[in-house]
Amino acid sequence: MSMIAAFYSNKSVLITGATGFLGKVLMEKLFRTSPHLKVIYILVRPKSGQTLQERVFQILNSKLFEKVKEVCPNVHEKIRPISADLNQRDFAISKEDMQELLSCTNIIFHCAATVRFDAHLREAVQLNVIATQQLLLMASQMPKLEAFIHISTAFSNCNLSHIDEVIYPCPVEPRKIIDSMEWLDDSIIDEITPKLIGDRPNTYTYTKALGEMVVQQESGNLNVAIVRPSIVGATWQEPFPGWVDNLNGPSGLIIAAGKGFLRSIKATPMAVADLIPVDTVVNLTIAVGWYTAVHRPKSTLIYHSTSGNLNPCNWYKMGLQVLATIEKIPFESAFRRPNADFTTNNFTTQYWNAVSHRAPAIIYDFYLRLTGRKPRMLKLMNRLLRTISMLEYFINHSWEWSTNNTEMLLSELSPEDQRVFNFDVRQLNWLEYIENYVLGVKKYLLKEDLAGIPKAKQHLKRLRNIHYLFNTALFLIVWRLLIARSQMARNIWFFICPMYL
Repeated sequence: MSMIAAFYSNKSVLITGATGFLGKVLMEKLFRTSPHLKVIYILVRPKSGQTLQERVFQILNSKLFEKVKEVCPNVHEKIRPISADLNQRDFAISKEDMQELLSCTNIIFHCAATVRFDAHLREAVQLNVIATQQLLLMASQMPKLEAFIHISTAFSNCNLSHIDEVIYPCPVEPRKIIDSMEWLDDSIIDEITPKLIGDRPNTYTYTKALGEMVVQQESGNLNVAIVRPSIVGATWQEPFPGWVDNLNGPSGLIIAAGKGFLRSIKATPMAVADLIPVDTVVNLTIAVGWYTAVHRPKSTLIYHSTSGNLNPCNWYKMGLQVLATIEKIPFESAFRRPNADFTTNNFTTQYWNAVSHRAPAIIYDFYLRLTGRKPRMLKLMNRLLRTISMLEYFINHSWEWSTNNTEMLLSELSPEDQRVFNFDVRQLNWLEYIENYVLGVKKYLLKEDLAGIPKAKQHLKRLRNIHYLFNTALFLIVWRLLIARSQMARNIWFFICPMYL
């Protein structure tokens, strides 16, 4: 029998961020492997027009929870939604609910965070730093608490090339940042943000690093651990391959490529795509909760949930597999087809990509207007290009993460626990995983029938032809202008033409 599954039986678990991608998969795995778990408290922000129970029903009604309902038919009775807002003091939790949480909670999984790379610093500090601080204060008042597991990110220290499983200090103390957010106005915060984040690419990675410092400084006598996942993607194995329900990470790029909106991307082909399946992260997180509660390490342990150092896959190989799956061709054939245009980082490339993406979108919108339909392509393309620009930092760099604690934990598990809570990324077959990922995006995220692939390929071909037509026309116009203005261009033209006459 699984020791980890047995540990969670009859436990009361609090999950923040349970309505998010990682939180849902975490909740599903806990119920499926430990059906005798007592209760899972989830913090849910009030939403107009929907009760808390209706939001729980919406989560449970998804494909993700089908297997759970078989092993735990009363799962809806074991989810206790708590009305909460992480932007408010004490999360705006009622006295009665707070008392229940403080007196009953055994394990906390803190998954809630803003994952928006372009979030304003004030918002990112509130959700990624202050909320963590307040949750730790709550945890310190829980007499039955056995473990506090904080979900951070492997990119919290992305300004370093080699990252160990330690907490790195930030130049400015978190408490000073928190205090300054209370009295500085937005214009001043906007001005100082670049200086504060330094060589980190955005407020997300910076505030996640601050959050880790808060955990280290304010955890007191709590049994605390930190899990750092890299780019979290669709499920690998559980509860079934390819499940995904959000546009974060590669999912948006896969949709853009599959719909024909994305024809080129500025990237370093050989850079390691440190993607990690969400079920791998969840299995590690649950195992970390067990180990932290049972073995009570003397210091806060950090666990990297990454793939690059143990089973690397570069962006080029990943892009080819995406192409092969979208166009239903063998992977080997993708090497002979034009895939993502991995280009160099210079102004000319940026300008050309922006023009060559937006102009076909304008042409397509003009066609939609002529046929009486609402133009939408340019809006989608602008959103896509903005998303890609925020991802460029991560697809043009590679990192080395040490995984000593993660490997130590794997060795501590029994063979049965290694099977049930598998987080050994060395077993991952990338080609198979990416194929399931692409099909999962189509099936679970876009809600499209896989039988519609031939029609989708025709649409893809139509958009590709528009793209090629525009690029050809643009090249001819530029070349004509060069001939008109440059004697050298005319000489080259007259030299080449006789060769084909």
